[in-house]
Amino acid sequence: MTLAQKIRYLREVEGSLRGLGRSMTQQEMLKAIRKETSKSISQSYLSQIEGGKRRHMTQSTRTLLAKFFKVHPGFLVDDPEGYHTELTSDLRTTEGQLDVWLLQGSESFAGDREVSDVLIKLARQKDTRRCFLLVGEILNTPGLADRLFEALRPGSPAGPGSARWGGSPGSVAPLYRRQARAHHVHAEADETEQRRRDS
Repeated sequence: MTLAQKIRYLREVEGSLRGLGRSMTQQEMLKAIRKETSKSISQSYLSQIEGGKRRHMTQSTRTLLAKFFKVHPGFLVDDPEGYHTELTSDLRTTEGQLDVWLLQGSESFAGDREVSDVLIKLARQKDTRRCFLLVGEILNTPGLADRLFEALRPGSPAGPGSARWGGSPGSVAPLYRRQARAHHVHAEADETEQRRRDS
């Protein structure tokens, strides 16, 4: 992707995130930048970038746009010809490439608004890689994904216990009961042991 394509794409994503149902216009974007950062970029400068007449930005502009769009500054450059994300391993580049991959994925899942929005939110996180590692740890802990989903979105049809989660309906409540029972048994055993020691 070229820098111009990335800026246009980010305007589209920003428009979606702000509930416009369309891309933000250049004017809307520049107004929002002024309001939210107290800094500005001229429209002619932005038009030159998006039109491909200006292939590079100043560092201050790159930093400002990265802050506004909540992406890594390294994302806001032309990808070199023949560039493949699989060939890069440096952590800073990985962060930028995760963001690109997520933003492209959000476009692919435009028909599923919830999934598309989650992918955009992930891409906008300061440390996207860490978010992925967190999800991995949640999934590695048996039952945790179900419990979190139930706590954060109670009663949701796509929640724990549904076929989508690989469980059977009502599987979460028995899990809580088993855990509570196990906790109670351990507490009783501790009390019995303490009484035995005291006598």
